Amino acid sequence: MSSSPSSSTLRSPAEIVGYIAHAGAEKARLHPGRLLGIAVLGGMFIGIGTILAVIVAGGCTGLAVSNPGLVKFIFGALFPLGFIAVTLTGADLFTSNCALGASAVLRGELGVGEMLRFWGISYFGNFIGAVGAAYFLVYLTHLITPGDPATAYLIGIAQGKTSHPFMMTFMKGVLANVLVCVATMQGYSAKDTFGRVLGIWFPVMAFVTLGMEHSIANMFIIPAAMLGGLDVSWGHFIVSNLIPATLGNIVGGALVIGLPYTLIYGEQNAPRFGRQRRVTDADKEQCGVPDTMK
Repeated sequence: MSSSPSSSTLRSPAEIVGYIAHAGAEKARLHPGRLLGIAVLGGMFIGIGTILAVIVAGGCTGLAVSNPGLVKFIFGALFPLGFIAVTLTGADLFTSNCALGASAVLRGELGVGEMLRFWGISYFGNFIGAVGAAYFLVYLTHLITPGDPATAYLIGIAQGKTSHPFMMTFMKGVLANVLVCVATMQGYSAKDTFGRVLGIWFPVMAFVTLGMEHSIANMFIIPAAMLGGLDVSWGHFIVSNLIPATLGNIVGGALVIGLPYTLIYGEQNAPRFGRQRRVTDADKEQCGVPDTMK
């Protein structure tokens, strides 16, 4: 006997699009202080996941010589801790908001100005959380110590990130957020915790193992490396890495994932770009949005 859509453990693509659009609109309309607060937590969680991956992978000095690909996989396999924490605890992450905000605008649940404000607060909060984690949770606890193998590993990652040409960093940012937003959608596709964790883990592991550019993770990695001895100025970090990575993340999340999925799987009678639509309780039920998000 086939199960009904409501009893399935997975949401359909159309339900996922409705879910992320509504989630984006709800987040965007939070009080700025609340949105900033959960964004700070999001940046902090990404930093915690990153330092775990750095400590373990950076300590594999012998393996790095014999099998560098395996070390990259170890780093990628541990990094998703932060992203999973963001998703399951209700924190906020700018990169996934690129798809959420774009989908909400395309479905008429959010205005363009509201989306840009949403992105700006989220980005700023993530920056505070990531840089704060680098200083308070990593530097002051001596997890980053000059001369330590893990610190040398971190510095090597940061050196590479700040030495690439603009277009290379930009395109790595595009691919990074394509995979991050796929992880977000796969996480929303499941109705149970284990399914959400698995849906998130694989794409996030892939983008990190491949060495792509995630602007929020870089807000932690490069400042932490600077605290550990990396000779790079804030201006160089922002111009050489943060700007192109952020622009690439926006393109990858909003244009490569958010736009086509909303156009393909959105409602047939969804309004045109820029027109506001009143979201009813029936819409929310159809999208599978839990009561706490209504």
